[in-house]
Amino acid sequence: MLSESLIKTKLTDPLILELLQNIREHRSMLENLMIINVDPNLTNIISKEIGKELYIENEFHKAKGFRKLHIEVAEFSKNLKILHCVFFPDPKFDIPIFGMDLVKINDIVSAAIVDLSPASKNQGTKYEKFLSEVDKSSFTSLRKIPNWGEIFSKNVFFASLKSKSEKSDFCRVVDQYLSILIKLSREAKPEFEEEIIQERIDYQKNYCVQQMKNEKTSMVLLKYFDEKWVNNYIKTVLFDF
Repeated sequence: MLSESLIKTKLTDPLILELLQNIREHRSMLENLMIINVDPNLTNIISKEIGKELYIENEFHKAKGFRKLHIEVAEFSKNLKILHCVFFPDPKFDIPIFGMDLVKINDIVSAAIVDLSPASKNQGTKYEKFLSEVDKSSFTSLRKIPNWGEIFSKNVFFASLKSKSEKSDFCRVVDQYLSILIKLSREAKPEFEEEIIQERIDYQKNYCVQQMKNEKTSMVLLKYFDEKWVNNYIKTVLFDF
């Protein structure tokens, strides 16, 4: 049994809670799911300083086919809420990188992104068809992928969510992307050829390097922490490889 602290969250935002429940349910389907023990100072990070209130929760797991399953829930100054999730595959397995982010300011979802990003050169051919068949026609405010976003698949979804129905539809899209990921992970067998393993390692390293070019992440954290702490958090918690 996983500890109760990993099933609940102190945040009460209904959209984040729905997404969290969905992600955790899919995570629970993975074989050999285990908690990764990390520095407890990085699991729950809390500040009650007036004007700089923040709450960050991190969950770290691993499973068959995955070296790290990371979920982060954060609230800054009582108005900015973030749900961040990356499932990094074990390079021995032919599994894509699952990534999802939601950024909510007050009641406005300014950014919602989900993708199964390729973790090797020709991997996308195995699942792009499935992603392309996920219905994304109901969204009215699709957003442009940033310059560093060549790491994403052709079917990365990125939008602002303008209505209750769009928020519900985003939950559906995330659920379908996760279902495809779980299917791929169940079919994947470990490989031991050094060349393909190294290629997958290089793809994950590049994924992390490109993600770290997203200055918005550090801009938010630098309002609450010093530069050394922020750099360490980004490189060891969010995008370590």
